[in-house]
Amino acid sequence: MAQPDPAHAAPRLQHEGPTGTKESSLTLERGLSLLQAVADAESEAPTISDLATRIGVSRAAVYRLLGPLQSRGLVRREGSRVRLGLGVLWLAGRVLPQLRVACTPALRGLAEKVGATAHLTVADGSEAQAVAVVEPSWTSYHVSYRVGTRHPVQRGAAGQAVDLPAGSPRWISSGGDLQQGAFGVAAPVRGVPGLRASVGVVALQPIAADEIGPMVVETAESVAEALR
Repeated sequence: MAQPDPAHAAPRLQHEGPTGTKESSLTLERGLSLLQAVADAESEAPTISDLATRIGVSRAAVYRLLGPLQSRGLVRREGSRVRLGLGVLWLAGRVLPQLRVACTPALRGLAEKVGATAHLTVADGSEAQAVAVVEPSWTSYHVSYRVGTRHPVQRGAAGQAVDLPAGSPRWISSGGDLQQGAFGVAAPVRGVPGLRASVGVVALQPIAADEIGPMVVETAESVAEALR
């Protein structure tokens, strides 16, 4: 009996089993580790050899991992050295809009309940920046707090709450630190990797921190859940 020609044999479907899934996950983890290693370089761009040492793989593996990252513009090579690519800027530009969308429902609930302007503040180095603001709809007057407003993290409840350590008070209050006659209460957003942030309210009259503080903490927890 004639044997079928292998070139014309019916194609076989390839199913990725547990081993294939594990290998794919390992490749993804190594690719992310490589991207992180490039980003962590503070001065001179790392070489292929530097990256191989840092993530514990061979130089050949680094070359293979760089391919997909280069094709998406996340890294670029300058000879043997590797730098972040402009694609990272595009990704970074998408972060804040998505943060606003995710946290706005929780902030709106807080603003309406308290009758004060609610905000999400994110730390950028030594500065704190308001990235989402929701004003209450029913008050006669309230603070107009602009998105993009920056101030030192050491000043104001919003900034100080960003790095509030675990085991400390759950919220922090301030008065007149950033603007005379303005009062704030803020709580840290915890449990979101890579994010230093706080949720707070600001008003033009003293805030009953013992009453409002727990609401701010609850909202910060809701925001953290929405961002995970």
